[in-house]
Amino acid sequence: MARLILFNKPFGVQSQFSGDRPEATLAGYVQVPGVYPAGRLDKDSEGLLVLTDDGRLQARIATPRFKLPKTYWVQVEGEPDEAALDRLRAGVTLKDGPTAPARVEAMAPPSLWPRDPPVRFRKSVPDSWLAITITEGRNRQVRRMTAAVGLPTLRLVRWAVGDWTLEDLEPGQWREVPTGSVAGAAKDRGRQGGKASYRR
Repeated sequence: MARLILFNKPFGVQSQFSGDRPEATLAGYVQVPGVYPAGRLDKDSEGLLVLTDDGRLQARIATPRFKLPKTYWVQVEGEPDEAALDRLRAGVTLKDGPTAPARVEAMAPPSLWPRDPPVRFRKSVPDSWLAITITEGRNRQVRRMTAAVGLPTLRLVRWAVGDWTLEDLEPGQWREVPTGSVAGAAKDRGRQGGKASYRR
């Protein structure tokens, strides 16, 4: 039976099990033999990382051709106007080519855990939050997309992969879920990797 784990990756942790000290890796949080990330989150990003020991399932989650949506909550510098949001929705041109259309909405600041270290703020510059859903998986794609429309990313949290979400997972915690559907069973708690109190 394949195993599927949802992990809330903290800021500063590498999306891999090995690494040179003092870099923090997944090995310090998920002691489950044989599982590997299905896709990645860069060191400076937080949120949902899916791990599995099934190679086919790993590919189905991570490979862009399956178009599994991934939703990010993104704190940006500045206040986006509709023109900037429309550019993101239509797709923007990056150095490695144009992005596919994205689902983008302005959102109220979410009730998230404090980031360590905290985001640096400038009193003279406002910030805003966006919910961005993409089906691609380029390196640092969301950060590059917001920068392309003049909205540098300050904080990036992946909230969902398909129907799986971060709900009830504090940073550094994980839970195991059934593998019957790649779409996920977001409300199934399965085996808990520790009690969490986080709510959306």
